[in-house]
Amino acid sequence: MGLFLLLSLLLLLSCLQAGSSAECDPSTNYGIKQPDRLSAPKGGSVRIPFSFYHDWELAKDPRVSVAFKRTHFHGQFIYNSTQTFIHKDYKNRISLELPVGQRTGSLQISNLQEKDENIYFCRIQVETLRCGKKVWQALEGTKLTITPALKTTTTAPTTTAPTTTAPTTTGPTTTGVGDLEDSKSSTSSVLSVEAAVGVALAAAVLIIAILGLILYLRRKKSKGKWFQAMPSTKLPY
Repeated sequence: MGLFLLLSLLLLLSCLQAGSSAECDPSTNYGIKQPDRLSAPKGGSVRIPFSFYHDWELAKDPRVSVAFKRTHFHGQFIYNSTQTFIHKDYKNRISLELPVGQRTGSLQISNLQEKDENIYFCRIQVETLRCGKKVWQALEGTKLTITPALKTTTTAPTTTAPTTTAPTTTGPTTTGVGDLEDSKSSTSSVLSVEAAVGVALAAAVLIIAILGLILYLRRKKSKGKWFQAMPSTKLPY
């Protein structure tokens, strides 16, 4: 009975060891994906995206570390998140974006210079649960091309003459020249009619006066003749 239990424990340990060996096999599926080529203008900025994958079970604290190399697979490190390292050529111009627990991120390079044209390789490091520390790197990398700076067209400022707006008043409305001419012509017409009526009235009065005078003179003349025709009579003394 004791021998049977011992054999069972040995069999269980060998199975666990075999499973662990299979999980830690170097041929385990893992890798990094990066774009083959990118381009950006001088003075601008660029994001080099990356994503990584693996089949290992990570430790409770996986301590994911991202690093980048340049030029070739075994080239210089330009960035390392674990050591907080930034190459002097990229001081204050480089930053990493990788949300916690995610496997997709990007490395941004700002204020691009001609010397930044190079090949960039992403490198990942994690702590696994049973296989210890694992490190792997992209094989091809991303070729970054720096293009000429974008030309900015300077446009001469255009000046617009100030628009003068006449103040709005609530008083009498100011009429235009046309309105004044119309008003003058209307007034002239009224005055002409009034003048004609006045002249006509004056003429009528004058005619009446002349006729009256003629009648008066005629009457006086005829009265004088009548006195002359009367016989003179002597009064008795």
